[in-house]
Amino acid sequence: MAQASVAGPQPWYGALTRNQWKALLASNLGWMFDGYETFALVLTLGVALRQLLDASLYPQIPSYFGMVLAINLLGWAIGGIIGGVLADYIGRRRMMILAILAYSLTTGLSAFAWDWWSFVLLRFVVGVAIGTEWVTGTSMTAELWPDRARGRGAGLMQCGFGIGFFLASLIWLFVGPLGPDAWRYMYLIGVLPAFFTLWLRRGIPESALWQESNLRRREALARHRSGASLAASDQGLARFTLHDVFADHAVRPRLIAALLMSFTTTLAWWGVSSWVAPYIASVAAKAGLPGPQWLSYAGMAYNAGAVCGYIGLGFLADAFGRKPTVLLFFALAFLTTPILFLWTSDLELLLIVAAINGCFSAGLFSWMPVWLPELFPTRMRATAVAFCFNAPRFVACIGPLIAGTLIAKFGGFGYAATVVALIYILGLAATPFLPETRGKPLPETV
Repeated sequence: MAQASVAGPQPWYGALTRNQWKALLASNLGWMFDGYETFALVLTLGVALRQLLDASLYPQIPSYFGMVLAINLLGWAIGGIIGGVLADYIGRRRMMILAILAYSLTTGLSAFAWDWWSFVLLRFVVGVAIGTEWVTGTSMTAELWPDRARGRGAGLMQCGFGIGFFLASLIWLFVGPLGPDAWRYMYLIGVLPAFFTLWLRRGIPESALWQESNLRRREALARHRSGASLAASDQGLARFTLHDVFADHAVRPRLIAALLMSFTTTLAWWGVSSWVAPYIASVAAKAGLPGPQWLSYAGMAYNAGAVCGYIGLGFLADAFGRKPTVLLFFALAFLTTPILFLWTSDLELLLIVAAINGCFSAGLFSWMPVWLPELFPTRMRATAVAFCFNAPRFVACIGPLIAGTLIAKFGGFGYAATVVALIYILGLAATPFLPETRGKPLPETV
């Protein structure tokens, strides 16, 4: 009698369905396009300002640079919160389609800026549009992927941002030498993601968890309007989601800790890491090498590391837990900042250190799509995740302003970046206050 073969344990991806992979692909690509639009601004801003500002203002370009990033970030914060609320009411898929259309078209329009003020206004509108996309992809991936692989899915989704950064750096390597209008060509290329929405309309499913929650919300609102009393479990469904986030006493402690961690992550990136490529380009220029070319090299090195960090955080969080993984990334992002900006001078070595720093300082963002959806019930999930991700930007938008002012004051990037990086200590202090959620189902109550 032949002995029956015993199948080995199934790999983590073995049970994933076609729809789950399609949802991840859509979320990844949407966030990749966001990454392209965002880093195209960082790469081209110096060139654009030299064309849009009077020559007498060139010494103040670092301050103007920081101001544009801050205004863009402010728009991102406003749009992100609006997008989260809408995603809870009109659905994840529909909101993603609207978001990608909006930021594609507005990025293309910013190519036609004719002076400083028109450029700032258009970049603010682009920020509003970009801010609406991330939360829809995060919520969709979290709600469609299984509990034991949710962290991996979130990390794979988040890496799209780094791929977008890398893509922008690669394209700028070829577009940058095309003359003073090269920055306009980069923004015109940003119109292309609009065509992606044609596939989104039919290619991906809506979240079943959202559909069920939306049905319950409609029923609860109907009973509320008829004057019937609502059970305690339904009262949250009848509240406006942004009010519900603050009204639920069980949610509030999680909200505060997550806000502090998000503030740390966001301010540190915009106040420190967004200067990595310009810093390395300035070192190359002082050595007599072409600055724009090294700007692209630095961007590709940093974002190659970032992609590894985005994916790595998600995989590590599924293997060892959310809390220890996030603490590790906060600590290493803090420690590698002075190594990059103060203690490394060789250009080739700078690219290696930039990649290592990118793994932790940019990769740190993955904690939000990994952990945040597991902290809040479906009825408010997109709103709460969007608020945690975007509200800190109202304050974090001062990061580029502070960094730009410090750079002008110190006459260089090093000390300014190290001072702003002290904010990582706040993230280290706040992380222990969130519950460990590895492998647990998404909550319907807290």
